[in-house]
Amino acid sequence: MAKNTSLYFRIVEGRNLPAKDVSGTSDPYCIVKVDNEVVARTATVWKNLNPFWGEEYTLHLPMGFHMLSFYVMDEDTIGHDDVIGKISLTKEVIAAQSKGLDSWLNLTRVDPDEEVQGEIHVELELHREAQRTCLRCHVIQARDLAPRDISGTSDPFTRILYNNHSAETSIIKKTRFPHWGETLELSLEKGEEEEGGCVTLEVWDWDMVGKNDFLGKVEIPLACLHRAPPLQGWFRLLPLGNTEDDAGGRLGALRLKVRLAEERILPSVYYQPLIDLLVESVISPAEVEDPTLLTLLEEVTTVESRQDVAMTLVKIYLGQGLVVPFLDYLNTREVNHTSDPNTLFRSNSLASKAMEQFMKAVGMLYLHEVLRPIINRIFEDKKYVELDPCKIDLNRSRRISFKGSVSEAEIRESSVGLLQGYLCSIVEAIVGSVAQCPLVMRLLFKQLHKRVEEQFPEPQHEDVKYLAISGFFFLRFFAPAILSPKLFHLRDHHADTRTSRTLLLLAKAVQSVGNLGLQLGHGKEQWMAPLHPTILCSVASVKDFLDKLIDVDHDNMSEVPQRAVFLPSVTVKEGFLHKHKAQGPQLLKRLAFKKRYFWLSSETLSYAKTPDWQVRASIPVPCVCAVERVDENAFQLQNVMQVVTQDSEGQLNTMYLQCKNVNELNQWLSAIRKVSIYNERLLPSFHPGAYRSAKWTCCLQPDRTAVGCSRTHSAVTLGDWSDPLDPDAEAQTIYKQLLQGRDKLRKQYLEPEETEGATEEDKPVSSGQPSDGLQRAAQTTERARALVTRLLDVVMDLERTHNTYQRREREEASSLILPS
Repeated sequence: MAKNTSLYFRIVEGRNLPAKDVSGTSDPYCIVKVDNEVVARTATVWKNLNPFWGEEYTLHLPMGFHMLSFYVMDEDTIGHDDVIGKISLTKEVIAAQSKGLDSWLNLTRVDPDEEVQGEIHVELELHREAQRTCLRCHVIQARDLAPRDISGTSDPFTRILYNNHSAETSIIKKTRFPHWGETLELSLEKGEEEEGGCVTLEVWDWDMVGKNDFLGKVEIPLACLHRAPPLQGWFRLLPLGNTEDDAGGRLGALRLKVRLAEERILPSVYYQPLIDLLVESVISPAEVEDPTLLTLLEEVTTVESRQDVAMTLVKIYLGQGLVVPFLDYLNTREVNHTSDPNTLFRSNSLASKAMEQFMKAVGMLYLHEVLRPIINRIFEDKKYVELDPCKIDLNRSRRISFKGSVSEAEIRESSVGLLQGYLCSIVEAIVGSVAQCPLVMRLLFKQLHKRVEEQFPEPQHEDVKYLAISGFFFLRFFAPAILSPKLFHLRDHHADTRTSRTLLLLAKAVQSVGNLGLQLGHGKEQWMAPLHPTILCSVASVKDFLDKLIDVDHDNMSEVPQRAVFLPSVTVKEGFLHKHKAQGPQLLKRLAFKKRYFWLSSETLSYAKTPDWQVRASIPVPCVCAVERVDENAFQLQNVMQVVTQDSEGQLNTMYLQCKNVNELNQWLSAIRKVSIYNERLLPSFHPGAYRSAKWTCCLQPDRTAVGCSRTHSAVTLGDWSDPLDPDAEAQTIYKQLLQGRDKLRKQYLEPEETEGATEEDKPVSSGQPSDGLQRAAQTTERARALVTRLLDVVMDLERTHNTYQRREREEASSLILPS
């Protein structure tokens, strides 16, 4: 049974940070590590002791993790950045908060003896002889040790201790992946092994000057060695266990939101009955008003969980090739239950949430293509824009002009001109993007247009069929992306205060465009009036755009991507990277990296000298075996990754690529891993270094074909819109929702059955309701009961299977001596 671990965290803000600069302030940013691997870096907030970041991330960690750490740093232009403090949360602490952690936490000092990482591979046994007992420890190797030297490596050796006995291995210079292959022996006095206690293995970094640096320890109860066979395995290195000191809050605090979701995923065959019920809901509902699994699911989901459920359903139906019928079914029910067109899709119903998540899943690349050039221009311009008289700051506006002071009227005039220019560019980009819009979105909008037109055919409701589409397209897709570009992956960081205000005003204007200008002048923000003419002028072009958008033939359904979020030929990610030049003379390793433009689709990773270059080199994605980080000491460069591929003859080839920062590195790692996650030849291990001077820089092995010295992370990815479809994990999410709501379903649909049956004869027949109406209602009730009974049987079978697997896991775990 597979385990699916997802870790969500949001770095909200900091407060009362200490001043690290001579100016009396700091320039703080956060680094986030999962088991000592950097997974995120926030933006730097300059000259601020109470910074706001508001940055959030989701990580998929199928192998689990032990520790999540947040380091607050002070950025320095010259020299190394200063460490302000850190917060460490164990997996157990996070898991104990069922609804997640959301609180202020004090920063603690960073203790080098607590900054340990990696594992050690050993074999231990007690060898009894006539006169003595020998404790024998075969120290094989270690991996991923903490770097303690300025070169980014360490000089490790291992020490074994028991009572007053100790022995040490040799020192291996300049490596974080040492291979010892040495046997250490401790002679124990008679009866000493009966005293109990623990055997301690310590790993140290040897220093020629000063004291040695601690790299971690393992403690093994001696009682575990009395059993056969010898104890062997990989053991995680642990810190000394010093109590963390929060310095009484003198280092400041962080407000964090952290949530852990751990699911055990059963084999596919067990979820098939649940998938069958979901498929039946959209391909064979007897009547639109009949209950289905989807209507029952909406009843048992809370408003908080509805967005996650909606995204899960969208992915399930994408995988089944039924996403258009699924959304059409939900939309039809929503439209039929709406009598006032002004309230259509205004609630947080399952239909509304599913449409939002669907547009993100299949339309994100389209959104990037349309909006990115304009968003980038706004960020680069950094213009001061303000229309609200109450918020105009004359002091800030002085930067606009070199002519001295500027009046409020001049600021408004300048702001109107800038906003009109940006707004016109946005509207022109959108209305000119019919051909770029994904076909599946266009087909769905055509269905929605038809359903609304059937429900509201009156002439006075002529605009409702447009508003239904534009409400999703403009209000729930484009406007939120303009307001928060980072959340839609249009920018790496959130906008500064000035740019945020510009984006907010533009998002308001785009919402008015999506409302076809029908609500202009009725709100409180009358200071937006200077933009009203531009908004009204765009209404005709928006209607024309929507007409063209739905002018698509249903016969094109065969072209809609099946079991995929995007078409194979679509570029998932692109941008400049520095590629290592493998051939030719290389006097300086740092100069061996050349700038190239890369494109990634689900079929190929290709590159050329520039985006416009006609000749491209490419690597087929099915040939990718591993995508991993590279140690800094391999090229004396940060943020380098490697793409390992295998050719038709089985030969492994490695391409080294450098990214501009750690966030870009993680994004590229995640993107390539996602498109290659189902490759058949993925490697279990890799070399974090490079092969130079007849040896690997990581483990110092001379054999170029030596097995990798570190584990690969092929399924460790960032959670976002491009997550690959995973039918079993998605079905598990739906099962958990139904498991939580089964008592509600049983009480509502099955428990009244007995009382209703006992009093059926006594119920008077209403003269106002035709008998055929009563009969239809009774049939609907009976179908609902049958469906709920069937559904609860499916849920119960899944619960039994989970319990069986968990019981088996516990039995297997109890047979292990120590966790490795």
